Amino acid sequence: MNAMPSGKVVEVRESQGRLFVERGELIAAGVRVESTGEPWVALDGIADLGSEYQQDSQRLLLTLPSEWLPEQSFDTTRLTEPLPAQSSFGMLFNYDLYYSDSDSGVHFANTWLEQRVFDGFGVVSNTGVYRHSFSGPSYQDGYIRYDTTWRFNRQDDLMSFGGGDLITDALTWNSAVRLGGLQIARNFSLRPDLITYPLPRFEGDAAVPSTLDLFIDNSRVSSENLRPGPFTLNTVPYISGAGTATLVTTDALGRQVSTAVPFYVTDTLLKKGLFDYSLSAGKLRRDYGVDNFSYGSFASSGTLRYGISDSFTLEGHAELGDDLRLGGVGGTWGVGLFGTLTASLSQSQGLGNGQQYSLGYSYYARRFGITAQRIQRTSDYADLSRVVALEDGTSGGRLSKLSDQLTFTFSPERLGSFGVGYFANEEQDGTRTRLLNLSWSKSLWSNSSVYLSVNREIGESGYSAQAQVVIPFDLLSTVSAGLERNSEGDQRTRVNYSRTPPSDGGLGWNLGYAGGESEYRQADLTWRTSKAQLQAGIYEDGEVTTHWGGASGSLVAMQGQMFAANRIDDAFVVVSTRGYADVPVRFEHQLLGSTDEAGYLLVPWVPSYYAGQYEVDLLQLPSNVQSGDTQRQIAVHEGSGALLEFALENRLSASITLTDAGGTALPRGSRVTHLPSGQQTYVGWDGQVYLEGLEQDNRLDVRLPSGAVCSSRFTLEPQAQEIALIGPLPCQRSAVAP
Repeated sequence: MNAMPSGKVVEVRESQGRLFVERGELIAAGVRVESTGEPWVALDGIADLGSEYQQDSQRLLLTLPSEWLPEQSFDTTRLTEPLPAQSSFGMLFNYDLYYSDSDSGVHFANTWLEQRVFDGFGVVSNTGVYRHSFSGPSYQDGYIRYDTTWRFNRQDDLMSFGGGDLITDALTWNSAVRLGGLQIARNFSLRPDLITYPLPRFEGDAAVPSTLDLFIDNSRVSSENLRPGPFTLNTVPYISGAGTATLVTTDALGRQVSTAVPFYVTDTLLKKGLFDYSLSAGKLRRDYGVDNFSYGSFASSGTLRYGISDSFTLEGHAELGDDLRLGGVGGTWGVGLFGTLTASLSQSQGLGNGQQYSLGYSYYARRFGITAQRIQRTSDYADLSRVVALEDGTSGGRLSKLSDQLTFTFSPERLGSFGVGYFANEEQDGTRTRLLNLSWSKSLWSNSSVYLSVNREIGESGYSAQAQVVIPFDLLSTVSAGLERNSEGDQRTRVNYSRTPPSDGGLGWNLGYAGGESEYRQADLTWRTSKAQLQAGIYEDGEVTTHWGGASGSLVAMQGQMFAANRIDDAFVVVSTRGYADVPVRFEHQLLGSTDEAGYLLVPWVPSYYAGQYEVDLLQLPSNVQSGDTQRQIAVHEGSGALLEFALENRLSASITLTDAGGTALPRGSRVTHLPSGQQTYVGWDGQVYLEGLEQDNRLDVRLPSGAVCSSRFTLEPQAQEIALIGPLPCQRSAVAP
């Protein structure tokens, strides 16, 4: 059928030059004929069906119209295979200590601290800063608490639950506030393998069996084998914005058909039927970073996004607060190949009876992109951010009347990248601020680059500008030189030479100089180890010299062990080899290090929910040390740690030479049974037998090719770590098979 073998053998009758096939066979092959009628159907009487019989090869060739053939769908929209995330009980302590001593008399120490406890119940964390002034003016000495939160993620249904100090979710046309309360939200980051935005669909038709290759901007991203008939291909485009897909079909004779299809991809849309939401309720956080436990009135906030279709996502937002009720509705429209359009309308009552309107547009292509947004409010419009400001007493003013943003980027080939930005804000009293930004950047030789930027506040005299050249020496060392000008016309030159410390440990430094009305000099060193990162430096600004130093890192408690590492911002894995030390551990085939004396290795920089592959190398261990598997994958919950255990154990093994009573090697192929384990094997060349999982006392029963049975006994050291060499070991005849 359509040049594709069906694998079927059917009866074909010929009468007066016409070919007949049973009706049931034709229906099973996809030929559209009536299900009732004569049992034998003439092929030349079926409209739109082509047929030919080849006598020499005894093949019946049928050519079916494309609409008769089943449609093929190739769905490759998943980036990776999902893996359930894990979390083991443990505790984490992050620290970042900074010490400063200045000629001006300011002498203080400042420490950022984070504590976490995690397990199947989720993650409980607390962050804050402790400051102590040794001399000079004191600024809020003591401990300042930032956030204390509990978060629990359910990966199966993409839900996150939170309690404590939270930040409400927000859309592009509203603002977020801090609450002390509870939150429930959809969390797509729990499944990094999922694609939540609509992907382009490529459709076509294959007349014969073919190979389909998909190219995105001249790079092949997939290859599929096609059966004859229509097909649909959904695939990850690996780009966002506008692009061109080229579908190339190649048949068995090498003939190719190429079709170019433009498309537009944006992650601001949701797939049809997919929804995103967040609900938060609690008391407004006041004096954040100033007061440890200051909460105001009760408030709640909720957002919702729902994919009505692949080209329209509905948005909604609501807020309730002290004498405030707010509701808004909006949406994002995909306008074909011409980008996306956003719009919203919000209404507030109580604290202020007003409206807010927003309109936005964006388009991105390979060489240029444009974004524009306008948010306009009436004088009495209010939201929770205004409630917070009133309760803090920092600002009782109304929200701005008008906010405009317009950006345009253009990257012509070989000329670098140009950017234009316009930002305007108008207050309710008519005060206006308008800023225009122009920029240009270009890559030069050997990864060096140049950057120029000019800023002008419209309506004000003067402008500010910056020019910078960056020249990398290698992967770690960089020299940069620049010239700055402020709106007053003052100029300042800057030169900086820096070397980033290697990620696996080493020394880094930074040297800087700035000249102008006042000179600025700085020099500092960074020493990075696997346990912590230490820094020290000096800088001189005008006549004031400041010395400083710092240390940052993490302490992890898990499995009764304490580990030190560089600062852990996300997740981590503790690899265990059950007490075996100096075992090399690799992550994605890259060597991480070796286990310590207790058989553990901490991997401190694991991205959460990523299914990473770990492996242990047993080549340097005694030959009797074995593991059920040497490669394993694991994913870890956000902010927590997981234990990855490789079941290394000492299994007694032996290479045995079996002989008969006269010292002649037993015949090759004789079956050997180990008692009491019951495992079986066969005698190899020269009477050799290899067995694992042995006991201290062992017995072997051997059935010879003649049917005779003999037995041997031997003992092993229970703590032996190397393969024992046994023999020649006589096998005593014990019975003869009937």
